[in-house]
Amino acid sequence: MTRARMPRPNEVAAASRDPRLRRAFEEREDGQAWRVRGVCRSVDPEVFFPAPNEATDAAVALCRTCDVQGACLAWALDVGDCHGVWGGTTARERRAMLVAWRAGMRESGTAFDALAAASALVGPISATRELVASA
Repeated sequence: MTRARMPRPNEVAAASRDPRLRRAFEEREDGQAWRVRGVCRSVDPEVFFPAPNEATDAAVALCRTCDVQGACLAWALDVGDCHGVWGGTTARERRAMLVAWRAGMRESGTAFDALAAASALVGPISATRELVASA
């Protein structure tokens, strides 16, 4: 089994601007009632957990049609799930989003705007390094 690498600063910067991450932050729910409304309930779970060499396109396409995509992604980021497709994101995308998510949770949502502003002033790599260092 291969070990997942840490996301690069430019990947974290891009993930912090991803609209799916903002949606997850806005739609996160305390309970898990969102699970019964998911499109994934009518599909074989194996679709969302492909083998490492298989494409995730089918699962991501299904997630894009789902009403609870934001809550699903929020759940995956909260628990740190790095396997499969959750909320329309692959494990690699979520690893980068997780850095911004944890900073955003700590600062009650201001990290996303702060990173965007810092990126504009000092460049995405420097801003991301500062955000990662504070996480």
